[in-house]
Amino acid sequence: MNAIKILFRRELSSFFSTPVAYVFIIIFLIMSGVFTFYLGNFYERGQADLLPFFNFHPWLYLFLVPAMAMRLWAEERKSGTIELLMTLPITTMQAMVAKFLAAWSVLGLALILTFPLWITVNYLGNPDNGVIFAAYLGSWLMSGAFLAIGICMSAMTKNQVIAFILTVVVCFLFVLSGTSVVLQAFKGWVPSIVLDTIASLSFIEHFDAMAKGVISLKDVGYFMILIVSWLYAGLVLIEQKKAQ
Repeated sequence: MNAIKILFRRELSSFFSTPVAYVFIIIFLIMSGVFTFYLGNFYERGQADLLPFFNFHPWLYLFLVPAMAMRLWAEERKSGTIELLMTLPITTMQAMVAKFLAAWSVLGLALILTFPLWITVNYLGNPDNGVIFAAYLGSWLMSGAFLAIGICMSAMTKNQVIAFILTVVVCFLFVLSGTSVVLQAFKGWVPSIVLDTIASLSFIEHFDAMAKGVISLKDVGYFMILIVSWLYAGLVLIEQKKAQ
């Protein structure tokens, strides 16, 4: 546990010793505002909630999180510092967990810094703050799933651009799987159980439920299973690279 704490601090400080964290947070806050007030018609809707804010999160994360995650292992491998890291008295799993938690903390900080929106909606009306809290939790969990996929892709290649593209493609499939366009394309020629399985893989389906205030074990478990599964896949990839 001490090793994870030390590595966590190292990774977190590396985010803020370079423009990475600052650029991510600033872009996230600006884009969140643009999507909420202009595309989401925050004022025109006349409703005291933050659905216009949360509805765009899957699409924001689709490009911003891969940009953050692409460097986590790819840069270590390209610069050769991964060999130095592996000589330390730590396990690959500890390094993987520390990298993930550090990046996930930055994502959490970006979400926390959107608190003026929460204050604004409370000033303008009487929202259900329990629903808003559930939506924030769902967004953070979903960002963790995006991040875990990105870390796995970063562990696969030394090239950060390739890691970014692979992450966007894989995450796009998870986001798109529950949309009506995809379901209609499969409907009629695949069994209903396959159709339900495809729909159940969607980030949007599980996030939307939490954005409406429903915190269920099914949705929380879905994101946690995805996080653990993709981190484990990344761990296997790193161990294979070490063996070569």
